[in-house]
Amino acid sequence: MRNYFKNIGPGPLIAAAFIGPGTVTVCTLAGVGFGYALLWAMTVSTLSTIILQEMASRLGIVSRNGLSETLRMELKNPWLKGLVMLITISAIGGGNAAYEAGNITGGVLGLETLFGNYSMPFGVFNINVYSLVIGVLAFVLLYVGNYKILERALLSLVVLMSMAFLISAGMTRPNLPQIIKGAFVPILPKDSLLTVISLIGTTVVPYNLFLHASLVKEKWQKKEDLKYARKDTIIAVALGGLVSMCVIISAASVDSGSVQNAVDLARGLEPLFGKFAKYIMAIGLFAAGITSAITAPLAAAYVTCGCLGWGTNMKKKKFRSVWMVILFLGIVFSSLNIKPVSIIKFAQVANGLLLPLIVGILLWIMNKQTILGTYKNSFLQNAIGIIILILSVLLSTSVLSKVFQFEMF
Repeated sequence: MRNYFKNIGPGPLIAAAFIGPGTVTVCTLAGVGFGYALLWAMTVSTLSTIILQEMASRLGIVSRNGLSETLRMELKNPWLKGLVMLITISAIGGGNAAYEAGNITGGVLGLETLFGNYSMPFGVFNINVYSLVIGVLAFVLLYVGNYKILERALLSLVVLMSMAFLISAGMTRPNLPQIIKGAFVPILPKDSLLTVISLIGTTVVPYNLFLHASLVKEKWQKKEDLKYARKDTIIAVALGGLVSMCVIISAASVDSGSVQNAVDLARGLEPLFGKFAKYIMAIGLFAAGITSAITAPLAAAYVTCGCLGWGTNMKKKKFRSVWMVILFLGIVFSSLNIKPVSIIKFAQVANGLLLPLIVGILLWIMNKQTILGTYKNSFLQNAIGIIILILSVLLSTSVLSKVFQFEMF
């Protein structure tokens, strides 16, 4: 057991990154609207995430470069390189700046469920104090620039979040045969397509591929460590998928008329399973918000600096300046309750374009002998990767066709 914990790497950080307030909200609505019927979408998205993240971690360990640095070096055509860099920075840099407000707000909602509202007047605005607290905590952890400290802090929060959502699901005394059926038998209830797309889209996240390829270099130095990286990825992402399923299971037990988001779910569990159910769910929402509030700026910094050739040392001024901007904008938007709808819609479009592009380029890179040697993709890995690529194209097409009709969490 000691050896296992010693070899825990960035896998939990990746799980923390995709289980944010948006994911919790989407899973809540999936459970409320369709019961256990859409659990299979989480099974598909979790398996897809494991496959892609394993490729990203293998690239980082073998090549000693992040995905953004590899793209910059391997794309020889200046026009194609410029286009890919532009879309990548726009989607992940600009997108994470917009989403950061939602991450912080999710953590705030968890705290407000536990302790009530607390804001203070500032001119014509009311500033939410919890937003500042979460922002300062994220700032300190990121500014220290020590991977081990960041890893331990996020691992603790992931464990807290996982326990909270697992306990919440257990309290509902779910129907196990129905859960197994929902997880492995794909069905598409009426009006559920958009929810399925959202479940997959909040799990298979482009910026996690960049983040993972960069972070594994901080943890492991030798190619022989790939076995630890692979185990770390499988366990952490599978746990993340299980946590998302637990939110769906919890939401399936609550009256659908009273639940629109994760906070409503926390309150809805109270009359059914006691006041502790509300508190446990709120703790999970807080942990989901603060972990994503840390990983989103970190990912944006790795991507932006890698694409621009600035270097990805966590203590460099340019690296810090990128995540500081992302975090600052998130704190401001969250504190003042401002929803940057236009920026979010732009980020959704950019991410819709980015996902199949990055999956396709990742598959191309993972087959290059000059980069990976004997560690390049096998036939089976390529076959599964192509299926995921097709899925990402369908997902992106659906997102782009719907993006201007819906407002994010």
